Amino acid sequence: MEQTVEEKGKVTKTTIRYFLKLLRSSGIPKLVLFLAIVLSLVGAVTGLVVPLITGQFIDNFAADSFNIRMVGFLAVLFLLEAVASGLSYYMLAYVGNQTVNKIRKRLWTKVLALPVPFFDKHRSAETMSRVTNDTNEVKTLITDHLIAFCSNLLTVLGAVAILFYLDWRMTLIILIAVPVGFGILMPIGGKMYKISISMYGQLAQLSAMLTQVIGEIRLVKASNAERREEKSGYDDMDSLYRFGMKEAKINSVLIPLMSMVMVVLLVVIIGYGGVRVSSGALSAGELVSFILLLFQIMFPFSQFATFYSQLQKVMAATERLRLILEYEPESDDRAVRMAPEGHRDVEFKEVTFAYHEGETILSEVSFAIPAKKVTALVGPSGSGKTTVFSLIERFYAPSGGGIYFGSEAIRDYTLESWRRKLGYVSQDSPLMTGTIRDNIVYGREEPVSDEEIAEAARLAYAEGFIEALPRGYDTEVGERGIQLSGGQRQRVAIARALLRKPDILLLDEATASLDSDSEHEVQKALNNLMVERTTVVIAHRLSTVVEADQIIVLEKGQITGSGTHEELIRNHPSYVEWAKKQFQTGE
Repeated sequence: MEQTVEEKGKVTKTTIRYFLKLLRSSGIPKLVLFLAIVLSLVGAVTGLVVPLITGQFIDNFAADSFNIRMVGFLAVLFLLEAVASGLSYYMLAYVGNQTVNKIRKRLWTKVLALPVPFFDKHRSAETMSRVTNDTNEVKTLITDHLIAFCSNLLTVLGAVAILFYLDWRMTLIILIAVPVGFGILMPIGGKMYKISISMYGQLAQLSAMLTQVIGEIRLVKASNAERREEKSGYDDMDSLYRFGMKEAKINSVLIPLMSMVMVVLLVVIIGYGGVRVSSGALSAGELVSFILLLFQIMFPFSQFATFYSQLQKVMAATERLRLILEYEPESDDRAVRMAPEGHRDVEFKEVTFAYHEGETILSEVSFAIPAKKVTALVGPSGSGKTTVFSLIERFYAPSGGGIYFGSEAIRDYTLESWRRKLGYVSQDSPLMTGTIRDNIVYGREEPVSDEEIAEAARLAYAEGFIEALPRGYDTEVGERGIQLSGGQRQRVAIARALLRKPDILLLDEATASLDSDSEHEVQKALNNLMVERTTVVIAHRLSTVVEADQIIVLEKGQITGSGTHEELIRNHPSYVEWAKKQFQTGE
């Protein structure tokens, strides 16, 4: 798999074949590309004809026979070349932007389909960098380099053919420069590839650091950590600067060397051409044509170096895109049916799970969650409570055992239909940037009326504070809901869950971090939400546990007890100790 290549830190060259396959699969507009190539070739052919006409014009001018038709023909050629080049560039810009737009959409669709373990291993800003920065390199190659390379190649081949026709001896001298040029390009290109892939990795790391610090700016300021984060940012920026200078160092060698080869070649050709003219083997006009054609070769040849350098950058960028494109998406290949409506018991049967090999989180855990009842999970941090939620939501698959809805394994249901049965309210209750209305209806594909939204808000005890806001339901919540208080965010999240109408409710006890007034309002909203639903609560407070129909005690990935509060108080020492601590903290 490609991900193992990156995780080991090795640089594996992506072939041009894979890059072309990526372009084809992204639906590159072939007709526009073909027209762009044709126009580009028209410009290239026109550019080859101009030196020949110029040479004839000079020879005729020397013979005192000024030809106005030839001047007009040259003017038409210049105009044709300009128009063809302009239209070709516009079409290539269209092709480049259209292709990259499709690649980005494909990447975005794939990112949304990636399993949660991918995001555990890769920082979010790094993934964002792949979708934005790396694809931009592909656009630059297509728009500024790819077709220019093709037309330049035609120009070089055509010019060499004409040069052979004019004087094969001088042409052989020119061809000596070809192996010299390739001898310069090939070793430098490999170094450029390695620098480019390292630079993209460093750019992604800088983006990740900036995203994290800016997103948690209140924590940074409250902790007086500005200096620390400033130094961290400077270190990443300095590292990026060093990679940029390495790239500049290569270009500072590559481009002047190629230019030097061309200038030396030009001097030799002019000198030798002068000797050929003086001997009568070549006319003055033919020498001018020869030199103009040599320029037609020199400019594209110098661009080959830039193209090769950019191609190495794109190969490095494509390598990083390939990790996402070839990563296994969330799969429900085994799913044979839609999840049924209604309520059934959810049962864990000898479930074993580990995030990393050798670090078991749950070990052969078996328990049942009764339908339309409240089940509380208690236990110390790291005992596996949140993992139970993640397994129910199918963010991960058990490494052993299975989870059943009634008598049917939940893995046999399609992901979409199973997750539609679930509602989740967490402690931090994340909100998306947008309005309160947008957040309440988030996840609902079918149209939702204002009455349904208002009813959900009423049952969530959010109606009062929402209507007190100047813009009501159209109030912007800010990034991650920062414009609302903790209690307000919780109630909006509960309204969202109510509107979803889930059969199974997962609560990472939502009142644990709230003040007493907010807790009271949120608890009333939760009571409305839990009515006639199978509810699983990660309990942090004794009051939640006392009211639960069933309590499951998790310790070190194993169930050490289950029953009601009264039963566990009588026969479970660890639970008794936890309950005493809760009383001491004010419960």
